[in-house]
Amino acid sequence: MLDRIEAGLIQARAAIREARNWNQTQDPDYVPVGPMYWNAKAFQRSYLEMEKQFKVFIYEEGEPPVFHNGPCLSIYSSEGHFINAMEINEQFRTRDPQKAHVFFLPFSITMMVKFVYKYNFDYGPIKRTTIDYINLIASRYPFWNRSLGADHFMLSCHDWGPVISFAIPNLYKNSIRVLCNANTSERFNPTKDVSFPEINLLRGSIDDFIGGPSPSQRPILAFYAGRSHGPVRPILLDHWFNKDKDIQLYKTLPKGVSYYSMLRKSKFCLCPSGYEVASPRVVEAIYTGCVPVLISDHYVPPFSEVLNWKSFSIEVSLKDIPKLKEILMSVSPRRYIKMQRRVGQIRRHFEVHYPTRRYDVFHMILHSVWLRRLNIKVHDH
Repeated sequence: MLDRIEAGLIQARAAIREARNWNQTQDPDYVPVGPMYWNAKAFQRSYLEMEKQFKVFIYEEGEPPVFHNGPCLSIYSSEGHFINAMEINEQFRTRDPQKAHVFFLPFSITMMVKFVYKYNFDYGPIKRTTIDYINLIASRYPFWNRSLGADHFMLSCHDWGPVISFAIPNLYKNSIRVLCNANTSERFNPTKDVSFPEINLLRGSIDDFIGGPSPSQRPILAFYAGRSHGPVRPILLDHWFNKDKDIQLYKTLPKGVSYYSMLRKSKFCLCPSGYEVASPRVVEAIYTGCVPVLISDHYVPPFSEVLNWKSFSIEVSLKDIPKLKEILMSVSPRRYIKMQRRVGQIRRHFEVHYPTRRYDVFHMILHSVWLRRLNIKVHDH
């Protein structure tokens, strides 16, 4: 079975490499084109190969709510949405571990923080729970020890995801870690690990959040609202809070002012890091057609192995925060219109749907895991 799985992966790698030089395959749902993709042909072929053969085995050990469960609302909703969608999926999930390309470890660090964590940043109970789970899996099945965890993946949108993974050397060194907290200064490895988007779902549906007006109907140059925590936001607020009418920053929005209405009135939406590098503001900007401005260092944006973020977002380092207005004003109207249009074109990759849809956020996370298992790049940048 291992030989058969590897033969399938070899065939998929060859098809992806060849796709760069041939016409794109007809797809009734989507034909990715444009500079938003590093290589649209290779991405499409890789996606179709994933649909054709990728199989995931989910260990059934562990009891909810800490295992097989996660929050589907609030800032960590990406975690619960993926776990639940993966559990009920009939296309990619296999009940036969011999047919699996990867093995999913279905624990939720967010739920551990709620039910296992005690106080005072003592990670001990959560680490012990995770270690015990991996040891149980390794003792019952041959697959973890066979690869030292290299064909296994964990998923966490909680800030503590990386810290907990460090407690198990093979999980940190070998396994695919799917993390919202994709911080290279905290040992996130883009060639092995997967960055996935933080999505603050207030309700189960995204229908009320999707869409926004054209550039001519966006009178505000830049907008941000939120608390001043972490290393980045105090610098941003110190330089720009109440300093310039074009850059509207709020610690608390005035009564009667809607957060989403402000996103839709703004050309650029500022997405500064908080305590950790990821921010749900990135997806909120994309949903409302606002060009995201990523203000963080060491952050690997979601799906950046496929998406060329420079084509539809602005990246501003901490040292350039004083030059923020200058950077945004240097974007010509022609370039801005292109960027804003591209935000709308890649939005489907960040959308949450029940049931899931092709090319949506669930499938894009899965595709990122697929690429790590293939150990292939779909671009040459």
